[in-house]
Amino acid sequence: MPINLWFFAGYYSLSMNNSRKLGDLPNHLRPRERIQVLGAEHLSDNELLAVVFGRGTAKSDALSLANELISYLNTQIATPTLADLSKFHGVGPSKACQVLAVLELSRRFLLCTVKRPIRTPADVLPCLAAIRQCDQEKVAVVTLDGGHQVIATHIVTVGLANQSQIHPRETFWPAIHDRAVSIVVAHNHPSGQLSASDADLLATKRLSEAAKTLGIPMLDHLIVTKSDFLSIRESHPEYFV
Repeated sequence: MPINLWFFAGYYSLSMNNSRKLGDLPNHLRPRERIQVLGAEHLSDNELLAVVFGRGTAKSDALSLANELISYLNTQIATPTLADLSKFHGVGPSKACQVLAVLELSRRFLLCTVKRPIRTPADVLPCLAAIRQCDQEKVAVVTLDGGHQVIATHIVTVGLANQSQIHPRETFWPAIHDRAVSIVVAHNHPSGQLSASDADLLATKRLSEAAKTLGIPMLDHLIVTKSDFLSIRESHPEYFV
C-alpha cells in the first residue's frame, strides 16, 4: 500500500476507536509522526491536542487525556477556565495552561484575524474555523463594528449531532455586549449536507424580525460544512427584507 494510503487507513482505524492508547499504536500512526507526514489539517481534534500535551502521566497517556478533554470541550459554549480544566485527572495546572494558551492563540490568529471589512459571505469564513470542524451543531455570532470589521466571534449554542436551537435571546446578547452595529449568524452542518432546512429558514425569519426590533441588522445567516458554505441571504433574500 502506498505510504499516504497507509497513513489514511490508520487514521480511519484510529478514528473508529478513540479509546486506543498511544502506546498501543505503531510509530507511523502516532500523532506526532502523522503530523510530520500528512500535515496538521489531517489530524483529528484528539490527535492535535495529544501533540500539544506531548506526554501524559503514569496512569493516562497523552492521547487518552486528549480524548477525555475534547469530549468535554465539544459541550462547552464559553472558554473553560484554568479551574475547569484542572478538574480532569491527569491534566493539572501545567497542561490546563497549555490548552488555554492554544485556545487563546486560535482566538487571536484564526477566529478574529479578519481586519478588512466584511463585504461578502466568504469574508466571514476565517471567523468560523472552529465550528466548521465540529461533530455537533454549533451556532456562532460574528459581531461587526460600524466599518463592518469583525469585533469578535461568539459560540452561543451547542446542539446535538444533527440539530441546534437558534434563539434570538442567545443570538443578540453578544451583539448588545459588544455594542455591535450588525451581526452575521452561522451554524454548521456536521453531516456535510449543504442546504437550508425548514427549521433553518424559520430561525432565519425569527432572527431577522428580532434584528429589526433591536436595530441591529443581521447581514446574513450562513450554513457551513468542513468544505463549503451556503448564504441564506443569497438563496432566500426574502427573509432579509
